[in-house]
Amino acid sequence: EERRRELTKVVRHAAEEAKIAVRNLRRDANEHAKKLMKDKEITEDEERRSLDELQKLTDRTVAEIDRLTSAKEAEIMAV
Repeated sequence: EERRRELTKVVRHAAEEAKIAVRNLRRDANEHAKKLMKDKEITEDEERRSLDELQKLTDRTVAEIDRLTSAKEAEIMAV
């Protein structure tokens, strides 16, 4: 059981690293969209729409990571 608890900690750590990676990608994409708007390559509406879509995609991805983490922890802790 001690080993299983250690493995769940590893799973949680990997999940947190994945969430950080997703948030970093969102930040980079947001910066890119803002730069495009500043350079007048896209309109404010297009920028707002892309930022909203990026946030929705990030939320869905983080929820999926949480779901997979919970499932893996349950699988590990099952005897």
